[in-house]
Amino acid sequence: MSQVTIAEAAHRLDELVNESRAGHEVVLTRNSKPVAQIVPLTGEHPRPQRDSGKDFISYIAPDFDAVPEGFEEYMP
Repeated sequence: MSQVTIAEAAHRLDELVNESRAGHEVVLTRNSKPVAQIVPLTGEHPRPQRDSGKDFISYIAPDFDAVPEGFEEYMP
């Protein structure tokens, strides 16, 4: 694990990200105190599967597609 100041990290960001991708943690400091950390991602983010929200909506009100009161003049 390495520590760098935020100012230094701004100049070396690409290098620090590559270091993180190699499995190393990088701690960012401000006034000699740790404030953030760059860590490698663990695995890929899964893509949503087709029909993944298939049963998500369990109720639709009977007047779902009714024109709200006062909006009649805006309807064709």
